[in-house]
Amino acid sequence: MNAAEQIDQLIAGLGDWRGDTLAKVRKCFIGADPEIVEEWKWMGSPAWSRDGLIAVGDAHKAKVKVTFAYGASLPDPDGVFNGKDNGKTRRSIEIFEGDTVNADALETLIRAAISYNLDNLKKNAGKRARKDTDKAS
Repeated sequence: MNAAEQIDQLIAGLGDWRGDTLAKVRKCFIGADPEIVEEWKWMGSPAWSRDGLIAVGDAHKAKVKVTFAYGASLPDPDGVFNGKDNGKTRRSIEIFEGDTVNADALETLIRAAISYNLDNLKKNAGKRARKDTDKAS
């Protein structure tokens, strides 16, 4: 089963508002950029990448949490980040039952994360080239 199928299965299996919310979040990622790649990470978490990890989504008992890998480095003019993580790297969005997903603001944040990843390609180019060479062997 590929990542998209695993994410489909997770959303269907939730069967409540969390599945609907995760589906809306997923649609924002897919709609933000055609080159975004869906992944299945850490034994059961949907993740979205483009030239590096953008974010991971998780359905918890009372919320859906979307954690941006480099969220602390991203502009957030709409105040989308509302999670408790205030470290130097990550930021998250916690969506509770009855909350509305602001698709426009989320897609703006996703595009900012893509720009961040693209701007940091030079720093990561050597690592990426080695991985590509290893796969070809």
